Amino acid sequence: MNCPHCTSPVTKEQRKTTVLGYRTFRCSACRCTFNERTGTPFNYLEYPTDIILLVVVWRLRYKLSLRDLAEMFLERGFVFTHEAVRDWEARFAPLLAEHLRAKRRGQAGTSWYVDETYVKVHGKWCYLYRAIDRDGNLVDSRLSEKRDMEAAKRFFSQAVATVGHAPKRVTTDGHDSYPRAVHETIGNAVVHRTNAYLNNRLEQDHCGIKQRYYPMRGFGTFEAASRFCCAFDGLRNYLRPHRFMGETISLSERRQVFLNRFVALQTLLQAAS
Repeated sequence: MNCPHCTSPVTKEQRKTTVLGYRTFRCSACRCTFNERTGTPFNYLEYPTDIILLVVVWRLRYKLSLRDLAEMFLERGFVFTHEAVRDWEARFAPLLAEHLRAKRRGQAGTSWYVDETYVKVHGKWCYLYRAIDRDGNLVDSRLSEKRDMEAAKRFFSQAVATVGHAPKRVTTDGHDSYPRAVHETIGNAVVHRTNAYLNNRLEQDHCGIKQRYYPMRGFGTFEAASRFCCAFDGLRNYLRPHRFMGETISLSERRQVFLNRFVALQTLLQAAS
């Protein structure tokens, strides 16, 4: 394989392997030693990839603290600290969010419901812009330090780029920034409705991130808050079964969908390593 440092193809495989059994190489051009994972977020890991991904998924999906996860895996024979959990979350939550964002492309409907909710970051309130479609499926989310027209325009631009198409109808509250942001970003052909009662479904959907971050008592930095909120929203939307309005799904079907998607997610992320 080519050297990740100088891209030279003149490399030689070494006899020794890493702790987890990955092959090591030496570059004849720059004399650097590297392994199969050098240059990826999975490099320098001392634990199996599936265990680390499980820790990150549980951290995002459930109301577990860093120390809770360290204790839970200690019972299973894996010894690491809560700081290791923090480092893994910072490393792999963006990767997880990126893959889940790519899977949402082309999946959202043409009727969007957009609103923002409050998230406390370092003692100050920030605004988490979120959008769902008519069936409750996530379109996109974005954290902003301000609630103004520029923030709304950036959110709509990101949402359109994520799902790959513009909506035909957008429902928001009566904030002054939305009308101009909608028409300048999406176009004048879109139908823009400003009715608080029509947005109740999104107000209820905010409960997911609100209930998850309450035990954390806020975030320390804006980067950590943005990373966590986007990854949580994407994971929550991916693991729950997508359904149409009025459609009922049995408990056994929900469990099977959850297991299938969780296995598919693990396979996808392990392939990226």
